[in-house]
Amino acid sequence: MTLQREARLLGLDVGTKTVGLALSDVTCSIATPYKTLRRTKFTADAKTIAGIVEEMGVGGLVIGMPYNLDGSEGPRAQSTRAFARNLSTHVHVPMAFWDERYSTAAVERHLIEADASRKRRAEVVDRMAAAYFLQGALD
Repeated sequence: MTLQREARLLGLDVGTKTVGLALSDVTCSIATPYKTLRRTKFTADAKTIAGIVEEMGVGGLVIGMPYNLDGSEGPRAQSTRAFARNLSTHVHVPMAFWDERYSTAAVERHLIEADASRKRRAEVVDRMAAAYFLQGALD
């Protein structure tokens, strides 16, 4: 993926109920959790993401791909591909997929170790998982 200078990357952890969002800095060195988008209708979600892309100077998307443990693509991965394909008609920046198989589990473990409450974990896990795999892509 080729980016414009000073462009950020936006990581998307696409779930059935939410989309976790994370942003890189303009040097594409550090990923930071940004927000969790509660999914409604696809067009509304796409417009929200397109607005973030415009507002934050995003030059590309890194979309977490939930492969099965054996590396194959199951229903969740197919749904993520469909989401990305549909999103590409609303957001006109390069997109890349990144393996996110263990991101949510790793973030959950970290939050439990940090003694975060179950409610707090539910609030932040999606955007932190997006930051986790976006950082992996940046590294």
